[in-house]
Order: sequence, then C-alpha cells, then structure tokens
Amino acid sequence: MRDPALENKLSALRKFFRLYGNAAIAFSGGVDSTFLLKVAHDELGEKVLAVSAVSVLSPKHETEAAAAFCKKEGIRLVTIQIDPLKIHGFKNNPENRCYICKKEIFSKIRSLALENGIYTVCDGSNADDTGDYRPGMQALAELGIKSPLLECGFTKSEIRELSKEIGLPSWNKPSAACLASRFVYGEEITAEKLQMVENAEDFLQELGFRQKRVRIHGDNLARIEVMPEDFEKILNAKEKINNYFRSLGFKYVTLDIQGFRSGSMNEVIKNERN
Repeated sequence: MRDPALENKLSALRKFFRLYGNAAIAFSGGVDSTFLLKVAHDELGEKVLAVSAVSVLSPKHETEAAAAFCKKEGIRLVTIQIDPLKIHGFKNNPENRCYICKKEIFSKIRSLALENGIYTVCDGSNADDTGDYRPGMQALAELGIKSPLLECGFTKSEIRELSKEIGLPSWNKPSAACLASRFVYGEEITAEKLQMVENAEDFLQELGFRQKRVRIHGDNLARIEVMPEDFEKILNAKEKINNYFRSLGFKYVTLDIQGFRSGSMNEVIKNERN
C-alpha cells in the first residue's frame, strides 16, 4: 500500500498539470524528467510536448534513450541543438556556469513552447536539489520555469519508488549530470576535453561501472569516482583503464578514495563560503 503522504504528492502533481492544461517538459531522459513527463502525458495526452536539448554536454547514449522513450510512449518530442561553447562566458567555466547555460537553453525551450501555444514550461528539479550549489535554479526562476516535482515536495528516492511502481525503465538509472560538471571551476571547457571525459566514462560503463564520474583536472589528470564497493573492481582493471585513459590523452589516472558523490566540484565553493 502506498504511503498516504506520497499519494498526496502524486495527487498534487496530477492536479498541477490539469490546472495548467498543457505543458512543455524539458526532457533529458533522466530519472526525474522521465517521471515528470510520464505523469504529464498521462494527464494531458497530446497537450504535452517533450523538449530535449542536444549538445556536447550530453552523452550520445542519453539522447538516444530519451528519444526511444518518447517513441515508445507516443509522446511528441522536439530536439533543439545547443552549442554551449558559443554561449558568452560559458567555456571560461565560472562558478555561475550552470546559470549561464540554463538561461540560454531554457530561453530557447520557452520560445519553442510559445510557438506551439504552450505557456507552461517545466523542469525536473526535485526537493533534494535545494541542498547543493545550483545557480541554474536562479535562471529558471527568472524565466518563469515551473518545477512541479519540487513544488510538490518529491525527493529523489520517492521519484524512484513511484517510477518503479509504474514500470518506468529509468527508476534505477544512475544519477546523471552534464559533462561540464566534470571540470574544475575556472578551467576552460573545450570540445576535445568533453570528448575525453565522455569516452572515459563510456569505457567505465562498458566495464560494468554504473555510477561513475571522470573528473578532469588540467590537460593531464583524470580523477575517477565510483562507489566505494567498486574500488576493488577498479583496481583489478587498473591496467586496462590506465592504458585506455592514456590513449585518450590523460597522463595521470587517479582513484578518488572518497568515492562517488554528486557535485564534488562544488565542494571547493562550499568550503570557501563556510
């Protein structure tokens, strides 16, 4: 039997979409946006438009999975091409990089929605997102973007629970973030380095590591984050990993003994502000 508090949140989410009547959903194919899109489509049908931003910041397999989901569910999907490296100030990777990027992307999503007669644009932010440094949320507020999962109080674990219950393939999908989050603030983001990171993480995925990050430091160093229970597995494959990473251009390959954690590049900012 479903928890009454969770049932109330789901009812509030459904009511949200019925109230607005139509919606454009910023859709990445991740856990949150997949659940949000599914509920929106169940309530509004063809009055829902999924919008995916395609760029060098999103691994190719994520974009393909998002398109496959919409095709299977019969959801109208529009993709917009974004070149973040041409957005003023982005490639310099300042601390408000996420704000700069989201302002550009969601401005385009909002314009596309308006062209389709849709006045409500939603993203998949949830209640857990308020606990990290997320300057992109300021951009959403400035543009009037709605975050219904956050408004209804959904946590990540609750979204996973309901996603599993209704049969969404994304329910146990690893946490994801754009590839720019792998860079130290202040370090220039280039297409070449983004490709190095994507290839490195794809290689780890092929080896069976589901939750992983490859953080890049300068031109030479890769810092691998995996779950602590995977440390032994990483060390058993160290030669294979080291050889492949070096073929990508990394000179040094390290394992972060703290293990995987979302937003680890934000730790410096938090420490400076405390």
